[in-house]
Amino acid sequence: MPIKDPKELFVRMLSDVRRGAERSTKFFQEASELAQNEDIKEALNARVFVQDSILKRLDECFRLIGAQPVKLEGKLHDVLGEDFRRELAEIESPDAKRLFILAKVTHVMHFRMGEYVALIAAADLTGHYGVGVLLETCLADKLAFIERTRRLIRERIAQRVAAA
Repeated sequence: MPIKDPKELFVRMLSDVRRGAERSTKFFQEASELAQNEDIKEALNARVFVQDSILKRLDECFRLIGAQPVKLEGKLHDVLGEDFRRELAEIESPDAKRLFILAKVTHVMHFRMGEYVALIAAADLTGHYGVGVLLETCLADKLAFIERTRRLIRERIAQRVAAA
């Protein structure tokens, strides 16, 4: 579908982020089920909880701009999920699996953060400053999760080194 003006682009980008947020929730739920460590499961389950809040904020963004999400056909999220499951199945070591799960979660979060940065700029460009505020809070949640995941990785490595 051709995009005729900045608002249409903004709605499309926002729709893509919303769709990605839904898929990220499913990814974190799946990763939590596959994680064999209770700390990692707890962190991922907390992330699912925060994702629900993000989805509500994204829905409020649509309400503020007077639009509905558009249907998109992107397959990137499907490919990421398939690769994650395939690669995880090849890892035998429980420690390596934990590190792999945390690394993949971090990759997904960095991808999402880039989308939010672009979307915040688009909100400002189209004059939707309140929407920009909501999107900034979504980005802040993602930054907090990245920091927590980084600490969890460091702790796992420190425990492993101490045990060796």
